[in-house]
Amino acid sequence: MKGILGRKLGMTQVFTEDGDVVPVTVIEAGPCVVLQKRVLDKDGYEAIQLGFADKKASRATKPEIGHAAKAGTAPKRYIREIRGVNVEEYEVGQQLKADIFAPGDMVDVTGVSKGKGFAGPIKRHNQHRGPMAHGSKYHRGVGSLGSIAPNRTFKGQTMAGRMGGERVTVQNLEVVKVDPEKNVILIKGSVPGPRNSFVTIRSAVKQPAKK
Repeated sequence: MKGILGRKLGMTQVFTEDGDVVPVTVIEAGPCVVLQKRVLDKDGYEAIQLGFADKKASRATKPEIGHAAKAGTAPKRYIREIRGVNVEEYEVGQQLKADIFAPGDMVDVTGVSKGKGFAGPIKRHNQHRGPMAHGSKYHRGVGSLGSIAPNRTFKGQTMAGRMGGERVTVQNLEVVKVDPEKNVILIKGSVPGPRNSFVTIRSAVKQPAKK
């Protein structure tokens, strides 16, 4: 297991040797700094804490500045822990770059999805609309909410509400290309979040069966 933090730059497309078009997401991955090591004896689990993208000292708190100073770096805007790694292979203050992954690797990408605001049940839950004739009293409204007998609506019904802005993980995405000089990774397909949003890239936990 290995991982790195990055920033989503947008989407583009590349061509394979056969001439096929592959849609890819461009991610600025690193350089990340190891801010802290979690060990089993002290913390109860093993992980490394990574930091990405410098934060202005004027916008950082004293604990953030002191925590980053132990690793010999500036305060970071995006901090996450990567579990399942061999912590003995890392040192506090060590830099991780995009070249920890190679083309063909399968990864899981975690980010915060785009916020869509208040949305109805058709957009939010993919429900079907009702008849659009003039006599119909039901077009895009919510459908059945259960039986009449309970005299109330149970929790968890697929109703209208706030959509998006949630932590989402897309699994088993293929790394198409890695540019170590620019710290850029091209990942096949789309990943959660808008442009310039922060994402976490980890080794895939559910490797697809090889054909």
